[in-house]
Amino acid sequence: MVKHLEKENFEEVIAHGLWLVDFYADWCGPCKMLAPILESIDANILKVNVDEHEDLAQKFGVMSIPTLIYFKEGQEVQKEIGLRSKDEILATLQSLN
Repeated sequence: MVKHLEKENFEEVIAHGLWLVDFYADWCGPCKMLAPILESIDANILKVNVDEHEDLAQKFGVMSIPTLIYFKEGQEVQKEIGLRSKDEILATLQSLN
């Protein structure tokens, strides 16, 4: 399930379970390539547009996009920078479950 961050409810959304947060921008080529991959994965996924939520990007040290940050029970547990394959993302999700 892919959700887009709508308001400042970030902490509330990721508070329970394992979440993959995709920090992206609409103008980013690799981000556009990653979008259908994320849509095909059955997991809790939250997309955060860095142009609209600069504060969150800064808070989590996002310097390049796409950046994937995995959160478990609201705590950051892993960060990956750059385009990832479906298999790589699934392997990371499996290792964190």
